[in-house]
Amino acid sequence: MTALLADIGGTNTRVALADGKVVRPDSIAKFSNAEFDSLEPILKRYLAEAGIQSVEGACVAAAGPVRNGVAEMTNLSWVIDHPQLTRATGATNVAILNDLQAQGQALNHIAPALLRSVVAGTAVAGASMLVVGLGTGVNAAPVHHTAWGSLVPPSECGHVSMPIRTPRDLALAQFIETYGPEAHGFAGVEDALAGRGLEHIYAFVTQEAGHLSAHSSAQIMADLAAGAPLAREAARLYVHILGATLGNLALTHLPYGGIFLIGGMARALTPYMAEMGLAASLTDKGRFEGFLSSFPVWVVEDDFAALTGCAAYLASGGQG
Repeated sequence: MTALLADIGGTNTRVALADGKVVRPDSIAKFSNAEFDSLEPILKRYLAEAGIQSVEGACVAAAGPVRNGVAEMTNLSWVIDHPQLTRATGATNVAILNDLQAQGQALNHIAPALLRSVVAGTAVAGASMLVVGLGTGVNAAPVHHTAWGSLVPPSECGHVSMPIRTPRDLALAQFIETYGPEAHGFAGVEDALAGRGLEHIYAFVTQEAGHLSAHSSAQIMADLAAGAPLAREAARLYVHILGATLGNLALTHLPYGGIFLIGGMARALTPYMAEMGLAASLTDKGRFEGFLSSFPVWVVEDDFAALTGCAAYLASGGQG
């Protein structure tokens, strides 16, 4: 089956073709969401430029909740449903996944060379895994192995409360509740760990230093690479909150098969996670410290994993 795939993030949409479970590497294209008012014209343009009138199947991964086959983007005013996919592609075999579901479906198909270890541990073959997305948004989902393929339940746990372990964590959460144009009176995990979350943390650190300053995440990462003290402290606090979040998720889902971080923020901060104490923050759960030390953590360095997950899901007979 020839299928059209799309990975729809808050900023960009990646589109590709697949033959069964195999994505065609030379077919991958990226579109800026700001140039379109919905997904449909993106898919139509892609097929027109490829000289294809229709495909047999279509599967998309959307960065937002999916209910009854309808996706509502969290950081974009788009709604995606089955009729829209059929109109755009001519496919009758269509499926809509949450982006983390697609990432979870891809885990068994990622080359080992594209996995970077950031916390050592011992993975149990065939055990449940956890995929955590850190990008424009934040989300996580467990991945369970079954006789008929991977089962990845939908989730929106990126919007649960930011973990608070220290007085400084509490001060950060109270700062995030009211800082910036997107403040909504609540400090969720996404508000601290998404791209804008690093911006929030940097502003908090500069306020602590006596001169509140706003930087973009790209500026902060450039300053971090240059060794700027405030950028390093913001990154250290980010890694601390990330570790605490992963520890909470590990106790919730027991991912003996490992924890897999995906997304731009995860890849950008990979070189700093070990030195800034990711493992210590993950295991900082009192008497469960030793228990949590058994869960390995990797960063997925495959930019197109969600497309692979869509292809695997559709080719395995997945629907939804």
